[in-house]
Amino acid sequence: MIGAAVVLYKPDMTQTLRLLRAVSEQVDVVTIIDNSPHVTPIELDTDNIHYHHFANNIGIAAAHNIGLRDLIAAGCEFAMLLDQDSEINEEFAFRLSSLLVASRKQNRPLIAVGPRIICSFSEKTVKPRVQREVARYDELVCVTQIISSGMMIDLSKVEQIGLKDESLFIDGVDHEWCWRAREQDLMVAIAEKVEMVHKLGDARSKFAGVTYKVGSPIRLYYQFRNIFLLLRRGYVPNYWKLRNLCVLPIRFFANSFLQDRRLERMKFMLCGIWDGIWGATGAYNDNWKSR
Repeated sequence: MIGAAVVLYKPDMTQTLRLLRAVSEQVDVVTIIDNSPHVTPIELDTDNIHYHHFANNIGIAAAHNIGLRDLIAAGCEFAMLLDQDSEINEEFAFRLSSLLVASRKQNRPLIAVGPRIICSFSEKTVKPRVQREVARYDELVCVTQIISSGMMIDLSKVEQIGLKDESLFIDGVDHEWCWRAREQDLMVAIAEKVEMVHKLGDARSKFAGVTYKVGSPIRLYYQFRNIFLLLRRGYVPNYWKLRNLCVLPIRFFANSFLQDRRLERMKFMLCGIWDGIWGATGAYNDNWKSR
């Protein structure tokens, strides 16, 4: 059995219903974890959907964990994770699951496989600037990390490395889980011939000839904080640590002076740096609402 866990947060219903229809036709069970303030009306004529609503927004890691536990309890062998702003074709789940099945038969230590990502802004394939290729197997390129949306997981191997790290709440959750898998000698891979359109960030901006993602101000809190939290962990790749430390001042400048809502963005970045240095985890409101 194949299951899918779809995480929602104030979704665009036209796009979301299109995704849910495509997913429900390809898998046996769909678990929806809705972090929106209000219940999202899901009007689909299917009985294979489980719906969980968390008005207080429990974060992406906790949402994934609820979805994974739900799919394991339903007897699924494989679990596909999806964000609300991803687009998949009609063979997406079958092709990814087939690669995992083939890897099992060949005794490859593969725990998850994801697609080539096509950015919805540029309509071009996303090519990470810095990422180490570990190995190649036929249509698979084993790498150090892949993003969570579109990721299909072999659930029989999850117990070996554990679920997602809820202390991170959102940013870096997918990469941290992949690095932890590598620490346990398990691999993640990109399927060379499987593509998925995905929205990365809310917008795009350019500084000094470099195009970068622009997100909401509060996302900066998690991005900056989680860099400092992950710097402490030995299994996090050194290239990731070095790159993020080097670009941190540039990102702070760009988000402080080149975007709108400058003071608000600066506040969230400074709070993130403070909490990252002192090791605060969880949701922003849990750490700062009472201050």
